[in-house]
Amino acid sequence: MSAEADVKLNDFKNIFSLDGKVAVITGGSRGLGLHAASGLLQAGCSQVFITSRKAQACEEACAALNTLPCSGKAISVPADLSKAGEVERLVSEVGKHTDHVDILLANAGATWGAPFDKHPENAFAKVMDLNVKSVFVCIQQFAPLLRKNATQDDPSRVVTTASIAGIGVGTLGENATFAYSASKAAVLHLTRNLALELGPQHILCNSIAPGFFPTKMASGLMELTGGLKKLAAASPNRRLGHPEDIAGTIVYLCSRASGHVNGGNIVLDGGSVLQAKL
Repeated sequence: MSAEADVKLNDFKNIFSLDGKVAVITGGSRGLGLHAASGLLQAGCSQVFITSRKAQACEEACAALNTLPCSGKAISVPADLSKAGEVERLVSEVGKHTDHVDILLANAGATWGAPFDKHPENAFAKVMDLNVKSVFVCIQQFAPLLRKNATQDDPSRVVTTASIAGIGVGTLGENATFAYSASKAAVLHLTRNLALELGPQHILCNSIAPGFFPTKMASGLMELTGGLKKLAAASPNRRLGHPEDIAGTIVYLCSRASGHVNGGNIVLDGGSVLQAKL
């Protein structure tokens, strides 16, 4: 292939465009999910469905998102994915608005902190169920809608939210997060398996592994581990995560720019997980 032909094939002006795409974000009413929703709408998505267990939080998130300078719309579809039958109901509710889904961000999650000897068995089960099992069930149940418009040249996307706690060692001691760390390691490997299963069906599956971002879920643990300034100073790039770090990464993973990325994981922690703790 000539250099001239190669240049013509690369439409870089629109390589990150998501014009007309339909997205579903679980755990989308706050934190990382809300940052992702903002990025997807501003990149051109026509519909972004926001779901979490609290209806009011979903409505408030959509109201804020719908003030953005874009033509797409955020739609509230509250669902408690920790309860049986709620994933199926969520899919049914989304299906009332659209006959297909192009992007699924499986972001809903929970954590629990307790010392080893006192860590409740039911808390461990709750975290594993929401962070791993519901992620699998959600992807499984949305698969028909993800397959609907997917092609080899324009595949659908699944992005799961893992954590650097699933790569290195999470929090130990009085507020140890054993279940959370184990669940996020499981999400990483689940995503790799799904990449091989769904890739031939034109559904690309990738994950992100964030470090500390100032969010409601992380705020308590961040205070217990030294606070914002101490954590930022300990990071190799001397800061914590910003909303645009999540938004930009999600847009990349859902756009034509990442069309040959499948089974991958992007670490968003400024390099913190690389630091050995001696």
